[in-house]
Amino acid sequence: MEWYTMVWQKYAQFSGRSRRKEYWMWVLVNIIVYAVLYIGALVLISQNSNLGWLLMIVAGVYALAALIPGVAVAVRRLHDTNRSGWWILISLVPVVGGIIILVLLAIEGDAGDNQFGPNPKLLPQAAGLG
Repeated sequence: MEWYTMVWQKYAQFSGRSRRKEYWMWVLVNIIVYAVLYIGALVLISQNSNLGWLLMIVAGVYALAALIPGVAVAVRRLHDTNRSGWWILISLVPVVGGIIILVLLAIEGDAGDNQFGPNPKLLPQAAGLG
């Protein structure tokens, strides 16, 4: 859970580097949160409950709130592979762009320091997060 909260703490920090674990834990927790909110909303809406619509609004607000930190952690993840954050725009190309960005976000980062900063695996604050 520390990896997920770390992204919220760096809400709009687009500089530096992020480990694969930080990025993929962010993705995993967001998928779970979205699934719980949307499935709960759909179940309540199917039962003609107004609470379902409220839950749908909460899900939308959460999605909007998570947008900026999600892009920021993806940019920092690209920095870890020694690529500019502008590479994220390749995901706008249908199918091929999505596959390319998925590969770039999944590959191992640079072992040492690069132009975007020191290796996050070697930083003291990352060492205590397992």
